[in-house]
Amino acid sequence: MPGTCRQASFQEAGQADVIIITAGARQKPNEPRSNLIDRNYTIIKSIMDSLQPIKSTSKILLISNPVDVLTHIAQTTSGLPRAQVIGSGTYLDSGRLRNALSDITGVSPTSIHAYMLGEHGDNQFTGWSSARIGGLPLLDHPKLKGMDLESINQKIAHKAYEIIEAKGSTYYGIGMCAAIIAEALLNNTSQVFPLTHYVEGLGCYMSWPAAIGSSGVEQSFDVKLDAAETKKLEVAVKAIKEVCAKYN
Repeated sequence: MPGTCRQASFQEAGQADVIIITAGARQKPNEPRSNLIDRNYTIIKSIMDSLQPIKSTSKILLISNPVDVLTHIAQTTSGLPRAQVIGSGTYLDSGRLRNALSDITGVSPTSIHAYMLGEHGDNQFTGWSSARIGGLPLLDHPKLKGMDLESINQKIAHKAYEIIEAKGSTYYGIGMCAAIIAEALLNNTSQVFPLTHYVEGLGCYMSWPAAIGSSGVEQSFDVKLDAAETKKLEVAVKAIKEVCAKYN
């Protein structure tokens, strides 16, 4: 059935099952997402303060950038458990990756299992060693032999900058992703997405595959990486932790 859209107060919004935060300072052309932090910290904290008291079972979904750090800030200022505060992370980036790989391999993107991981920003990387297609390692596909994998990675990681340069900001792709994530939370689907959530083994919020349902994050998965990918992960974790430490 169609839903009802209406204006509500912050206090009413604080009692919602899923609270989606899209507010934030606009990212300028070629501006790193990390530059947005100070401006968006004030915005996110103000929103969290206005939503109080937040329903104890609410789930908060952050869309605003830099999403990893702002999700951390939202969790610490909301008072909700970590599992109930998540961000859109690299979900959209991973979709762009699968579309690019589909163009190369001729296989439907829905049949390609590959993720952009780490920071939703300049330190994100492709988990090539864990990627699969038809149950086989993605990199064993003949059409990927000899491909410049780092070029593909960089193209996906910087795609948002191209869109911002062309039309000012991104709207539709991330809007679709937010709707799908919200549906998974509300309908308890236990679907797996590469989302910003608190990864216990790494000790910070970052984008990593997780199953989500009505309680928020239900499972976080231990993705196997090769040595080069592990180094990229360490760089991303260090960058996120250093920034988050300033806002504890």
